[in-house]
Amino acid sequence: MTTFPRLAAFALLAGLVAACSSGSGGGYVAAGNGRQNAAPLTVEQLSAKVGCEPKMQVDAADIRTGYCKTPDGEFFVSTFTTQAGKDAWMDAAPEYNPHLVGTLWTVLSSRQVLDLLKERLGGDLHLTDHRTKQMRTVD
Repeated sequence: MTTFPRLAAFALLAGLVAACSSGSGGGYVAAGNGRQNAAPLTVEQLSAKVGCEPKMQVDAADIRTGYCKTPDGEFFVSTFTTQAGKDAWMDAAPEYNPHLVGTLWTVLSSRQVLDLLKERLGGDLHLTDHRTKQMRTVD
């Protein structure tokens, strides 16, 4: 995958966002299944849905990021403890990589890989610069 060096650099960005985030450990919401008070999915749970055992890159209080490599491709899975933490991460996300976005989680990779992962993970595909607030999502 040609974007791997950029993805690796982005894992470092995730750690920086975690260091700057002020979220608390509370504030969990449903994990995309419509049930209130359900615990959000973990990096491990999301990765298992696509047949991967993640190699943890960031394991902070507010954000966890794991790297996966499967037959579908290489990608990073990040989970957040608060919506504010996820929003901070999204604001810092690079415009040159699309993201698959769910409740308190994101997956970063190429569009081709995300199209394959979306079938099993769900979420919304964000294709444009997050900072413009004019995101285009694909269902």
